[in-house]
Amino acid sequence: MPASPRRTGRWIALLAIVLAFGLLGLRGIWDPDEGRYTNVAMHMLDRGDWVYPHRSDEVGHWTKPPLTYWAIAGSVATFGRNPWAARLPAALAFLLCTWLVWRIARRLVPGGEDQAALAFATMAMPFGASQLITTDFLLAGWETLAMWAFVEARWGEPARARQWGLLLWAAFALAFLTKGPPGLLPLAAMLAFDLLQPRGQRGRLFGFAGPALFLLLAAPWFVVVMLGTPGLFHYMIGDEVVNRIATNEFRRFGTWYGWLQVYVPTLLLGTLPWTPALLRWARRLPADVRGWWRAPQRRREQREWLLPTLWLLLPLLVFCLSRSRLPLYILPLFPALALLVAMQRRREGRGLPDWRAIAGWALLLLVLNLAASQWRTHKDAGEWAKAIRERVQGPITEVCFVSDMARYGLHLEMGAEVEKLSILPEPGDRGIDRVNDSDIAQELAEREPGLVWITKQEKWPQVQARIAELGYRPVVQGTPYYGRVIFRVLPAAGG
Repeated sequence: MPASPRRTGRWIALLAIVLAFGLLGLRGIWDPDEGRYTNVAMHMLDRGDWVYPHRSDEVGHWTKPPLTYWAIAGSVATFGRNPWAARLPAALAFLLCTWLVWRIARRLVPGGEDQAALAFATMAMPFGASQLITTDFLLAGWETLAMWAFVEARWGEPARARQWGLLLWAAFALAFLTKGPPGLLPLAAMLAFDLLQPRGQRGRLFGFAGPALFLLLAAPWFVVVMLGTPGLFHYMIGDEVVNRIATNEFRRFGTWYGWLQVYVPTLLLGTLPWTPALLRWARRLPADVRGWWRAPQRRREQREWLLPTLWLLLPLLVFCLSRSRLPLYILPLFPALALLVAMQRRREGRGLPDWRAIAGWALLLLVLNLAASQWRTHKDAGEWAKAIRERVQGPITEVCFVSDMARYGLHLEMGAEVEKLSILPEPGDRGIDRVNDSDIAQELAEREPGLVWITKQEKWPQVQARIAELGYRPVVQGTPYYGRVIFRVLPAAGG
């Protein structure tokens, strides 16, 4: 790396920008996750309704608060309906986190800020997540912003602590609007940090102004939608919070050892190429913890180490205890990991790695991203859009998937609405968390033009029979695609 600190910072910033934007729009939208988020955002744009998220015209979508959908919809409205625009909020959150890690490191590890920012920008997990449409990177951005405000309030000028406290609670409000209660997990680390400091040196987190600002920013949307949607409060609290923590209902590695299957590989591989520094830190951690526990003065003297350790370990404990586990859940902890990398390497007297090694690693990341974009998968909505256009003549306003996974990414890729249908009406499928948007009979009764239908080949006889029973006939459009039959539906002869 160049010797000048200013030039070094510029090179790191340039590297982060290349990683964030280099191949951002190269592949199509991948279902189910990217398709689900973009579909809801497209409904907001199409309907002009930015309050009530919708999966289809008839069905709301309540698994997450609206901020991710707002960000995607705003980006698409500005830059056009394409995968690049839809992924832009995640890429910007990646850059925001990189900058915030640099700012936090200026306080916690002076002289190691470049190393901390470089570590975050080049870790495998943050880079990979910056190329995906999820809630997790926006959440990471807001949580890291809150932690920066906390650090400035505790390490900066005392006269400005109140302003930093307001920024902290505003950031937590944005995190809450992104993913609900999980957005507040860093608050546990902040509270624990203050409690572990000498009494006269503890800051205040819970005055009046900060929590009031949080409620002012975060509460209105929840109040409006809960008052307007019967049963929504029970669903958000019962299903999306309690069941995710206490049950294996979502089948996301809910066994007692599921955290070993998910989070250990994520931490070991996701922190590459900086994993060795973190393993050296982990070996020393038990001795550090014993020292902090036995000697309160050491907690004060080593508070720069204490804060990122708590920021990492307390939320990680919650994620391990929860029975719904996915790798991206711990993405917001990677800024803390980057800080610990910089602190450990600085303690060992190690400077920045050779720039050729970093350039080679960055090139490898980009090559892997390029290879992933060329991977053929039935979940690529961009390829689905091409296949449908090749087979179907005439306008396409809606694509209906019958007894199959809906490729909601087609809403962005084709500008067509997407619905998931059952073959027969399902009486239990009418709640807030309904599986299907509708059924064949209900969809045909609407008599909408421009519909394309898709179903699995093994389901084709059942679908044909049901459509004929309702007085219509299916007309196959071209050859099957990924084992699916693509067809139109017309009135039966003489009907």
